[in-house]
Amino acid sequence: MKVSAFTFIKNGQILGYPFIQSIMSILPIIDEFIINVGNSEDATLEEIKAIKDPKIRIIQSHWNDNMNDRGFVYGQQKMIAQYNCTGDWAFYIEGDEIYHENDLDKIYMSMKENLENPQVEALVFDFYHFYGNISSYLNSPGWYRSEARIIKNSLRTYAPDGLFWLVLDSNKNGRYPKAKHTGAICYHYGWVRSEDQMNLKSEKVQKYWGGNAKKIDYSKMDQSIISLFKGTHPKIIQEWAQSANEIFKADPDFKLTSKQKKHRVMIIFEKLFGLDLSKKHFKLLK
Repeated sequence: MKVSAFTFIKNGQILGYPFIQSIMSILPIIDEFIINVGNSEDATLEEIKAIKDPKIRIIQSHWNDNMNDRGFVYGQQKMIAQYNCTGDWAFYIEGDEIYHENDLDKIYMSMKENLENPQVEALVFDFYHFYGNISSYLNSPGWYRSEARIIKNSLRTYAPDGLFWLVLDSNKNGRYPKAKHTGAICYHYGWVRSEDQMNLKSEKVQKYWGGNAKKIDYSKMDQSIISLFKGTHPKIIQEWAQSANEIFKADPDFKLTSKQKKHRVMIIFEKLFGLDLSKKHFKLLK
């Protein structure tokens, strides 16, 4: 079994991505790592080269700044990296995602056990979306609780944006991949960066969604969906992340948006009927 990992990154340094820790977190269980580095305004490329691991293969690309339709440029950059993967599995990781060292064997065994099963096209992870600080995470159907991050590299797939895959059985319509759960967790740290870094990110990338930069204010959040994290963080991220022992406190005077009110109603139904109403870009196999 050969495992390819892949990602894309641009301006990772100035935007505060823990992209080096992200790469390093899964290096032990992959055979090659394809990294698509966009033309950046910082030393992102130099930092990646400094890892000096023979598994890493760097591609340099220029983003299409004329593509401002629903984040499709992210899908383009993701697929540039994936189309250069040569493994049986393609393991996608974003620059603010980390995997726990205690889960690596579990992830590897999930790939090995499902390699010859034609029904299994992708592998799924649960997610911790840390918010405000590393002791707090969001638990709401408005934030995806699980997502496919590994897919068989023999499938005809594409990404309409950076987040998920569609499988092409024909040249007309795509479908979500059929997937098994790895039993492992992806630790997502994007929302614990400084607000300055998040606002700079908004300025840099919102144009790719056809809109203007949105002001990021961590305090403008529904306090009821913020939960206290009681587990352990991956060792590789602990130096990067500022320690915190208390749950993040949102603005008590913040007025919920209509979407947040809708999510509160969905949570009530989840609790009443034992459901998970968060969006899923895969079909989970039993």
